[in-house]
Amino acid sequence: MSNILKVGIAGYGVVGNRRRFFIDKHTDLKLVAVCDRKFVDQPIPDDNICYYTDYRNILDHDIDLLFVCMTNDIAPEVTVAGLNKGVHVFCEKPPGRNLDDVIRVMESEKLKPDLKLKYGFNHRYHDSIRDAIEIVRTKQLGDVINMRGVYGKSKLLSFDTQSSQWRTKRSFSGGGILLDQGIHMVDMMRLFAGEFAEVYSFVSNDYWGHDVEDNAYALMRTGDGIVAMLHSSATEWRHRFRLEITLARGMIILSGILSGSKSYGDETLKVVYSGKDDRGEPREVVKCYSEDNSWRDEINEFVDAILNDKKIMSGSSTDALKTMHLVFRIYCADDNWRNKYNLSDTILK
Repeated sequence: MSNILKVGIAGYGVVGNRRRFFIDKHTDLKLVAVCDRKFVDQPIPDDNICYYTDYRNILDHDIDLLFVCMTNDIAPEVTVAGLNKGVHVFCEKPPGRNLDDVIRVMESEKLKPDLKLKYGFNHRYHDSIRDAIEIVRTKQLGDVINMRGVYGKSKLLSFDTQSSQWRTKRSFSGGGILLDQGIHMVDMMRLFAGEFAEVYSFVSNDYWGHDVEDNAYALMRTGDGIVAMLHSSATEWRHRFRLEITLARGMIILSGILSGSKSYGDETLKVVYSGKDDRGEPREVVKCYSEDNSWRDEINEFVDAILNDKKIMSGSSTDALKTMHLVFRIYCADDNWRNKYNLSDTILK
């Protein structure tokens, strides 16, 4: 029996195209159908792929695997439809606009135990992040003490503003910079520290004035005392990524992240080794990364889980729910923000 998996892509913007690049390179995948609303008035490529404007047309095809690269308001619906159709689903982050969206997907997932569902928390697959995880996991520098993270864009809408307007509308997006981009930093802080018992925050949309946040500041602490400070910002004026992890015998500094826009600077990992007599000038080792293999490796891991019936180890629906849960705890920890947008914190209990 052939192991070639027939693939459909729902949503064919920047991310959908990026996914296709690596799907086409994978020997066990064959793209057969794509959908996007832009094909209503844009030319359809002549490349033996079926192009549609409605995701339901893709599900009428004989496909094994669906990539969901759509806006937050419709991504849960398409994910559920794919599962109900009996296909494996890979959905980009965030998993929806709110916790109810994720729970609804998980309820459908439970009815299809033979199918694989994975969410695209892509940063986990960057080589710098993987190397940092290995240092923390093996306790080369002891236990984690605290973390400071900044992840920001130059503006709320930076590049293709025409197609990205939905990000500024709460009815479509569910949230702003924290849910759209900061969710990666939230996910990584969970990865390095575990679950947070206390959350305090300030959330605002004072600068850009849309009904989604342009800045979120959070102070969090785990049950065993690890403190994390997070700033998710759409007023950085240049793209920025930095995560500092302080440990008992040193420090890890992740700076820059390789991306399609190449706008976050060089991706580096600095390891700082504390010493008894370093007089505040500890030994440092810097590693630079020139290739972004995260998209490839993320897809490879998902395909391997399908073909060899392995458990989804990273980016599972449980991961998605826990990370979304923390995002909404940050929202609701600011009383003014919670009341302003009638966010219910009952589901967070």
